[in-house]
Amino acid sequence: MKTNWFILLCFVSLIVFSQENQTMEFKVTAKWESTFEIAKKRAKQERKPILIYFSGSDWCGPCIKLDNELFHTKKFQDYSKDKFILYMADFPRNKDLVSGKVSKTNKKLSKKYNNSFPMVLVISKKGKVLGERRGSYLPDSYYSFFESVLN
Repeated sequence: MKTNWFILLCFVSLIVFSQENQTMEFKVTAKWESTFEIAKKRAKQERKPILIYFSGSDWCGPCIKLDNELFHTKKFQDYSKDKFILYMADFPRNKDLVSGKVSKTNKKLSKKYNNSFPMVLVISKKGKVLGERRGSYLPDSYYSFFESVLN
């Protein structure tokens, strides 16, 4: 009798997990600049504002959720490519995820803009704050924030 229950449980698990995998989407990655210096240079050349995303990529639950539900979507990739220069100021616990030079730059940005996690900040090419959003919101609500900043 125990064997029958085990087989039934395995069968149900197999069905559930196979259906889950069918509904998963592939992650899309927008073009995030590797350094803030590159982001500033491109912002000046292309006359676009810089979107800075302050994240704790390996420890901050709301950051991870925002990253997955907003920043790794095709909708965001398509929306942002003509409107923003993207830079992620990451503060992971695993220090190997960010180089020493980038880490120092991120700390300076953190001090200058008094960041929290997660935080989305839009600045002009000269560094003036155009808009900020602290905390976690529904992913689609960010688009109205972006539009208000751009207008």
